[in-house]
Amino acid sequence: MSDLTNFDALIVGAGYAGAVSARRLAEDGNKKVLVLERRDHVGGNAYDGLDGAGVLIHQYGPHIFHTNDRRVFDYLSRFTQWRRYQHRVIANLPRDNPEAVPAHKTTDGRFFFPVPFNLDSMKNAFGVKEGERLGRKLLDAYPAQSQVTILELRQNPDPEISAIADYVYEHVFVHYTMKQWGQRPEDIDPATTARVPVRLSTDGRYFQDAYQGMPLEGYTPMFERMLDHPSITVETGVDALKRLELADGVIRLDGEAFHGPVIYTGQADELFSFQFGPLPYRTLDFQYETLPQDCFQACGTVNYTVDGDFTRITEFKHLTGQVKPGVTTIMREYSRAYTGGDGEIPYYAIINPENNALYAKYKAEADKYPNLRLLGRLAEYKYYNMDAIAARALALTDSLL
Repeated sequence: MSDLTNFDALIVGAGYAGAVSARRLAEDGNKKVLVLERRDHVGGNAYDGLDGAGVLIHQYGPHIFHTNDRRVFDYLSRFTQWRRYQHRVIANLPRDNPEAVPAHKTTDGRFFFPVPFNLDSMKNAFGVKEGERLGRKLLDAYPAQSQVTILELRQNPDPEISAIADYVYEHVFVHYTMKQWGQRPEDIDPATTARVPVRLSTDGRYFQDAYQGMPLEGYTPMFERMLDHPSITVETGVDALKRLELADGVIRLDGEAFHGPVIYTGQADELFSFQFGPLPYRTLDFQYETLPQDCFQACGTVNYTVDGDFTRITEFKHLTGQVKPGVTTIMREYSRAYTGGDGEIPYYAIINPENNALYAKYKAEADKYPNLRLLGRLAEYKYYNMDAIAARALALTDSLL
């Protein structure tokens, strides 16, 4: 257990928010930084490592890096080289149209198409001839290479174009969303439905950011390098909340008042002992399977958008580029309500006005402590991609330096 008097800053959590903040404060602020991490490893949910078969897997679900933020990309590039990788996702669903392109040469009653839905998806879904005809109709109505929403398509007076929106809603969006968020169709925010895109191109990349890739050696080595600094002390396997006490505007660690910056990246409700009630989340269950074959599916992620009780299957070798003949590991992903039970991890905040109001109560409590900063998905009760969290850590530490 480290003596807090030896440190200028305290950070709870060693994921993106914590690691980027720690490095900045140590390197650019000349501060002695103590990082406390509850898990037995650094990297947060981006943590990866070899499984029993020697396949590099992501322990907490697939993480694909992409950003348009040059500062974030350049900063992380100090700690890793990148494997050039552009993520692709396909939907796998029951073949309800005899003209739909079968998923396999010998049909198994299923077919697939790229997601987001694009001009190639159109041909797979409706057959090549009909798909090309409908694609030309869309290109006559909207600019080529653009992206339109199903709301825009539904407002088009041409019934064939509005019918495409209904098809995408049914075959891409609604059933998958029900599985992911546990919602009935009538409970889904119409504004969310309205934003579902259709791409008027054959660009099958899931992300279109300027900078995309995967850490060449994996995420964990990147975090280890980021935290490898003489002014950073990392303690893993430490539950900081058992050592922290917040009372009367003063933060104490192991009974000693600490007045330097404290960056907290865990659950805001847990920090304040759930005094206003727990914030709702979705959690995930992962089912891993190692198979004696080179590969299992055509790309890294296959979404099961209509049927099945899991949302998607990830095959990690596509993501990492690992060359390991004769064996592969896949992961099925199941979404369910977070209950706070043993082993459960809160992955996704359920953003709505009621939950935002509840979070605001916790944020108001945090604001009573002038040296406390809440940072990251859990602490801010937001959905952030990895690059956004890194950007927020850079911005926060800018203000502290």
